[in-house]
Amino acid sequence: MSRTPDARARDTQTKQIQESITHVEKHFGELCQLFAAYVRKTARLRDKADVLVRQISLYADTETPNLKNGLKNFADQLAKIQDYRQAEVERLEAKVVEPLKGYGTVVKMKRADLKLTQNARNREAKQMQQLERMRQRNPSDRQIISQAESELQRATMDATRTTRQLEETIDVFEKQKIQDIKKVFGEFVTIEMMFHAKALEVYTTAYQHIQNVDEEGDLEVFRSTLHPPDYQSRLEIVRANSKTSLNRTGTSMSKSGTLQSRTPKAQRKRDEEDDEDGDEEEDEDEDDDLEDVTDDEN
Repeated sequence: MSRTPDARARDTQTKQIQESITHVEKHFGELCQLFAAYVRKTARLRDKADVLVRQISLYADTETPNLKNGLKNFADQLAKIQDYRQAEVERLEAKVVEPLKGYGTVVKMKRADLKLTQNARNREAKQMQQLERMRQRNPSDRQIISQAESELQRATMDATRTTRQLEETIDVFEKQKIQDIKKVFGEFVTIEMMFHAKALEVYTTAYQHIQNVDEEGDLEVFRSTLHPPDYQSRLEIVRANSKTSLNRTGTSMSKSGTLQSRTPKAQRKRDEEDDEDGDEEEDEDEDDDLEDVTDDEN
């Protein structure tokens, strides 16, 4: 005796339900693992960013005042982003990973319901085979055949009942699955949008802090460290002394020129005085000669 069209239809239906449950079990499990890995990666990114914040702060302590202030403010904003990232991690864990993880239990329950239906179908098929054998062995024993037919009828009713229950359960399951997918993926997008919106605001502030660093002011501070005040004062003294020396040298050179220009006049004056002295000496010699001649005549 071949199975009835209703039994074959129920078998096809059960097979489709089983495939649907298997797909959910497989793909939801993979999605859960990937979302969990995504959350772990985000948490590791948060940890690396915390290390980066500490390193920037350490570096800022070695820099000039304006750059130090800009780096400190930049690090503060970057740390604030990591606070938002921590909130992102916690929300993803609660709103995305946990609901997907919970489908492991849901799938087990649906498999249990499917197993009940399959057991009822198997009993129906067994009773059908038993009735067929009785009809072949004892075609004239109406009592045994009637009893077997009653048992088959009960098995068929039980299979039909469990199939209907399974249909209702799977219908609820499919509806809940679609709603959960919409909710989980919607939560994922919302959480990411919230984080990135906040992060964009903070990154904008961080960018402004680092761009507002006064370069010229820090360059002046840096240059002052290369040329401290005492060095500057000594440099000014050296420059002043050099200027004075140059002035003195110029004055000496001008005086030397003046002396050279005046030398011929003084020399001529001295020469004239020497000439006058010579004339006086000659006159005195002549007077002496005259006196000598006069004495001789007397």
